[in-house]
Amino acid sequence: MKKKVEILAPAKNLFQGMAAINAGADAVYIGAPEFGARSNATNSVEDIEELVKYAHLFKAQVFVVVNTILYDKELDACKKLIYQLYAIGVDALIVQDMAIMEMDLPPIVIHASTQANNRDPKHVKFLADAGMKRVVLARELNLDQIREIRDASNVELEFFVSGALCVSFSGNCYMSIAGGERSANRGSCAQNCRLPYNLTDGTGKTLIANSHLLSIKDLDLSDQLPNLIEAGITSFKIEGRLKDLVYVKNNVSFLRKKLDAFLENNTSFQKASSGRTFYNFDAEMDRSFNRGYTNYFVNHRKEKIGSWESPKSQGQVIGKLVEIKNNGYVIENSDKLNNGDGLYFINENSEPDGVQINTIVNDVVIPNTFKPLEKGTMIYRNADAAFNKLVEREDSAIRKIGVKLRFSETIDGFQLTAIDEDGHKSISTIEINKELSKNGESIIENIKKNLSKTGNTPFIVDELEVDFSNNWFLPISKINEIRRLVLEQLIDVRINEYHRKEFQITKTNHPYPVAQLDFTYNVSNHLARAFYKRHGVTEIEKAFELQWDPGKSRVMTTKYCVKYELGKCPKFQKETMGEKLIEPLVLKNGANEYKLKFNCKPCEMEIWEKDAELTFDEDEF
Repeated sequence: MKKKVEILAPAKNLFQGMAAINAGADAVYIGAPEFGARSNATNSVEDIEELVKYAHLFKAQVFVVVNTILYDKELDACKKLIYQLYAIGVDALIVQDMAIMEMDLPPIVIHASTQANNRDPKHVKFLADAGMKRVVLARELNLDQIREIRDASNVELEFFVSGALCVSFSGNCYMSIAGGERSANRGSCAQNCRLPYNLTDGTGKTLIANSHLLSIKDLDLSDQLPNLIEAGITSFKIEGRLKDLVYVKNNVSFLRKKLDAFLENNTSFQKASSGRTFYNFDAEMDRSFNRGYTNYFVNHRKEKIGSWESPKSQGQVIGKLVEIKNNGYVIENSDKLNNGDGLYFINENSEPDGVQINTIVNDVVIPNTFKPLEKGTMIYRNADAAFNKLVEREDSAIRKIGVKLRFSETIDGFQLTAIDEDGHKSISTIEINKELSKNGESIIENIKKNLSKTGNTPFIVDELEVDFSNNWFLPISKINEIRRLVLEQLIDVRINEYHRKEFQITKTNHPYPVAQLDFTYNVSNHLARAFYKRHGVTEIEKAFELQWDPGKSRVMTTKYCVKYELGKCPKFQKETMGEKLIEPLVLKNGANEYKLKFNCKPCEMEIWEKDAELTFDEDEF
């Protein structure tokens, strides 16, 4: 049996979730009223129920994120919500807090969120043995590490393939809560990583001024899909529950075409849902929000990945500025541009800047506000007005399910049988006095023409047979009526016959891979504590949110490395790095100040608050 491979899209709301499915998503993930890691992307249970019905029509799945850490006072409300989500047909929950595994739950499938820090084969196998049916792997992993995890367990593996990257290991960023009251693990990240910083060395010398030194490019692994499938990934996840409609439809459409090309005539893998999408636009990922792209570490550390100039969208490369003319710009490849487009560039003060195009006259781009630029400045388009308008249209991506129709006669009328691409069947009949065509001409072709008009239904007729013993006459109204009835019934049949996988979590006691948990395990309630203790953990530190020591805490661990970005990495750039940097390196933004510590053996960087006492050893490999 072929293995199913899916594209998993973000859904900010019901409308965008339906649009993602129309664009070709095999599954969507969406936030509930509470307990999601994006507090600005919540949805009512009623809206999620409507999305579930629409998704199941195409055999697509709906996953709900319940991936914040929970406090004791929230456990009952969380459990109640889970029962509601199960009752409306949600396919799975995506969770971080192990308290959920300790609850008395309905038989709903559980996925481990990337916030659960899924980087180690032993950890992933433990989660699988505890009843998790899928694990969302850490973004930092390379193909070799993914293979190791696959070999350790047969659990489903999900991996991010496009969208914004958290610079920190997911679930282990505490910059936001340490700097105020907003916890990333509680859905309220302040995005400190996107702020500008000054970088100073151990002597106080400023090495870099006013740059977004923790901001990194966006992820694009679209050309790695075959490699990821070979490594064991079966779900390709798009980041972006806060992104707009154009971003979602554009990313889903681009990846759908890429994946379909791989799956065509494939003997081992198949699409995870039904239907096919017809597009009225050409998807290109760089035409929606992006900070430039990186493949991150999937092929190990090979390139610089920082987006230091700006955390805002860079967009699509257009070309260099050729000259200034009549308070406008002559730009290479300006034929790509349209009135209303937004342009991005680095201005004369080395700052990210932009303008909007008012009009284009004789190849001169006239902006709404003229800004002087140096010849040779690279120009990007970060708002494509014509593209956005096209993609926003409902008919820019239409999804249809293939159906075979057979129209035949009965003793007292006619019968239409519809069988869809998945074998679901619907039959509708009409009783009518049969009359032969008066002019003697065959009306078969006319009947076929009208039966083929599926209009706004989710179906497209792939095969059509009319089986008559005589040249019967039927009014067009009757043909339309029986077609409408049989397709409406088929919608109900598909939804009612949808098979949701279920799994009842039972309490296990197999040993957790480690016996001591520090604050990075985010244990914030008594149920999570009980879960780990039953699995052999002897020491459990409270979550950062419950016990941090202001000014002295480690607030981030990351694979991203400022030394590497500067060309000063003693592990990979030893031959070209020149003089060593004098540590500690310090990041400063207003009153916020952080020390950097580099652990070269595991190839990681730690970020500590300013009052932390750190030791800086010679690099060891």
